[in-house]
Formats: sequence, structure tokens, C-alpha cells
Amino acid sequence: MDLPTERRHAAVLSFIAGYVDTLGFIGLFGLFTAHVTGNFVLLGRALVNPGQDVLLKLLVFPVFVAAIVVARLSILAWQRKDGAALRNALGMQLVLLAGCTICGWLAGPASTPSSPLILASGMLGAAGMAVQNTYGKLLLKGIEATTVMTGNVTAMVIAVVDAVRGDVAARAQWRSLAWPLAGFTAGCAGGAVAYIVVGFAGLALPCALLVVLLLSTP
Repeated sequence: MDLPTERRHAAVLSFIAGYVDTLGFIGLFGLFTAHVTGNFVLLGRALVNPGQDVLLKLLVFPVFVAAIVVARLSILAWQRKDGAALRNALGMQLVLLAGCTICGWLAGPASTPSSPLILASGMLGAAGMAVQNTYGKLLLKGIEATTVMTGNVTAMVIAVVDAVRGDVAARAQWRSLAWPLAGFTAGCAGGAVAYIVVGFAGLALPCALLVVLLLSTP
């Protein structure tokens, strides 16, 4: 994968992650679909302040793990068969996010955290982001993480400090890190606005972006 393609994937996939995570957090009663660490924190809070949203967060973790297992085994099979592993993985994520969108939209604004459609939407969304985490680790090793920005922010600040100190390599590193950070930030803003305007139908945008990536991936 050449440099422009890597940067495009980093920016678009980070936008998708930020968008889906934010829209899901608002629409799915505080659920993080891409950021599993955040759900651990929320489960810890539930121990002292239990609420209706506990079931959704309890179900999401095993679903997230199961989706990683399925994605890993599928990627191995695709690599042995025709080598189109990335395109197929993008297609898998697209199907899961489309299911998340449909279930969330059907649930409607009067739904509760324990509503079957909300539970289904949350699990499908988490599974879709688990697939992105998996193919990002296995097939996009040339780009930075696209779903969790803590490590990227840390690395970028270090790179900026080293660049100011005159390290030429550090300049290239922080520029590379800027793409996923910018994409994720824009995605968070976009997801919040989209939910306010059109609700779960806003997830059609990341689905459309996945279609574009899928069609442009060999």
C-alpha cells in the first residue's frame, strides 16, 4: 500500500470509528462501540450506580471478542483462498454496521437500553468495530491505530517534542499521526451532529464510506 493510500485509509477509517463511537454513545445509552476500555469504566460505575444500561454493556464485550475471533479466522481463510482479505473484511464490517443502523432506526426514539432492537444494534455496532480493530492490526500495519486515539495522541506529542529538538524522523512521524487524529476528531463531531439531525439514519454515512473503500481496494 503506497503512502497516499495509507493516509486515505487512516483518515477515513478513523473518521468512521469516531463517528460510529460518538453516534452510538449518544443513541445507545452511553455504549462505546469501538472503545472497549470505556465500557469497562462504565461497568465499574454500574457497580455503585446500577441502571438499565448494564445488560447492554455486559453483552457487548463477549460479542466484541467473538467478532475478533470470527474476523481473524476469516482473514486467514481469505488469505489462503484469493488474497482479497482486506476487501472482504471491509465487506464484513459494512454488513454489521448496516445491521446496526437498521436495528437502531427501527428501535425509534422511545426505546430503552433493554429494548431488543437496541441490544441488537449495540451488539452489531460493536462487532463491526471489532472487525475494524482486527483487520487494522493484521492487514493495515503501515498505518496508525484508527479506533483508539490514546496511543496516537501520546506518540504525536512525543514526536512533536522530538521534532522541535531537531529530529527529522520525528517530523515525518507526527505528520503520519495527524491523519488518524484529524479523521477521528472530525468523525466525533460528525456523529454527534448526525444523531441530533437524523438519529440512527446518520450511520448511513460510515456505511457509504465503507462502500467507497471496498470498491477502491484490490
